[in-house]
Amino acid sequence: MAISDQARIHPSAVIEDGAKIGADCVIGPFCVVGPQVVLHDRVELKSHVVITGQTEIGEDTVVFSFAVIGEIPQDKKFNGEASLLVIGKRNRIREHVTMNPGTEGGGGVTRVGDDCLFMAGCHIAHDAILGNRVIVVNSSAVAGHCIIEDDVIIGGLSGIHQFVRIGRGAIIGAVSMVTNDVIPFGLVQGPRGQLDGLNLVGLKRRGVDRSDITALRAAFQMLAQGEGAFQERARRMGEEFDSDYVQEIVKFVTGETDRSFLTPG
Repeated sequence: MAISDQARIHPSAVIEDGAKIGADCVIGPFCVVGPQVVLHDRVELKSHVVITGQTEIGEDTVVFSFAVIGEIPQDKKFNGEASLLVIGKRNRIREHVTMNPGTEGGGGVTRVGDDCLFMAGCHIAHDAILGNRVIVVNSSAVAGHCIIEDDVIIGGLSGIHQFVRIGRGAIIGAVSMVTNDVIPFGLVQGPRGQLDGLNLVGLKRRGVDRSDITALRAAFQMLAQGEGAFQERARRMGEEFDSDYVQEIVKFVTGETDRSFLTPG
């Protein structure tokens, strides 16, 4: 067992042989840390947290009470194979959150970036890949094999279907079921999620230049009302607009996917 002398561990916590605990970590009452877990410096576990499996958690992450991180995937195809859950730095993982490691069929790793917020009761399934600064609101679920890019917000009580990609800066409204890919900077809302515009508020908050926002709005109109298939419209859009933000949407739409796309109504 490699436990830093600077770690503070409550006497009621169970730290299994083999766990690695970094400097200035705080392990609260009744926590359980498994033998293959790595906690980097200054990770804090509130009371009654379970961290198990081959799980690595980055510096300055805080995990709140009753979260279960690294337990085996909720997938009948999982057969006990070794797989990983890798969580980045400065994340906030609130009460009753669950995160599962990967599976052999999905690449063997679930990965979470830096500076994310996972609100109470949300779930991150096996083989999902999440970027930086992602927010998943209360009681939402990200299913297996999903890709959630940087700066995405997923509203409360929403579900993201297996293999769906959500592009950078998109926002998913509350109580939405997202069954197909969402373009970068898209706005999705409705019980069966529909692409209903652009996340203009998010773009403005991040200080995106007005010329880029104007280009995005015009490009979205082309996607919504142009002729031909969705991918064809995206390719033409790329030829007409020089904005890097528009080109990011084009690259996303013309890239590889296991799903179709949510298209503008």
